[in-house]
Amino acid sequence: MPEAATSALWLSIRVSLLATLADALVGIPLAYLLAKRRFWGRQALDVLVMLPLVLPPTVTGYYLIVLLGRRGWLGGPLYRLTGWSLPFTWYAAVVAAAVMALPLLVRPARAAIESVNPDLERAAFVLGRSEWRTALEVTLPLARRGIVAGLVLAFARALGEFGATLMLAGNIPGRTTTVPLAIYTAVSTGEAAEARVLVLVLTTLSCAVVVLASRLGSRL
Repeated sequence: MPEAATSALWLSIRVSLLATLADALVGIPLAYLLAKRRFWGRQALDVLVMLPLVLPPTVTGYYLIVLLGRRGWLGGPLYRLTGWSLPFTWYAAVVAAAVMALPLLVRPARAAIESVNPDLERAAFVLGRSEWRTALEVTLPLARRGIVAGLVLAFARALGEFGATLMLAGNIPGRTTTVPLAIYTAVSTGEAAEARVLVLVLTTLSCAVVVLASRLGSRL
């Protein structure tokens, strides 16, 4: 495999793992909040979380630029304070992948949390457990199948992310070129052999993720 393709593969794996970790830290609490709490703005939060699932990735990427770009709502102050900007770095690829994959974690995790028998949670309350201890010791363990399924889906989505990554991180060889971007470049430049190798590698890796998820699900 060419060095550029190997670099793209390792970058994709690193980006996908970090994006999945970020989604776990944000998405599981979000799923619990949406499943268990009723509050003002809940519907708006739900819509915001799910938007990347229905919007074209390039539109999501545009919103990320407006938010995090050098002149963006958050990126502008950050650049003025530190001189550093997120776009066109591999960190931007992580952010783009995490945003695009987040709904695929929140949806199954939320459904799994909502399906937990409330009598078991009430029993924990009667025994003196706080809400958060009940969530950690009862609700989330019982919802683990849905959470694991969501994490696997998020990883797979992050691994294949293209449009938002291209918008926010660009396609800089050796820096922000992930496997999907490398495939696009190889096809565009007529490097059919390299494109076939990368497609095969990405397909094999995706199949391995699905098989691993199936085995984990059967053991949980």
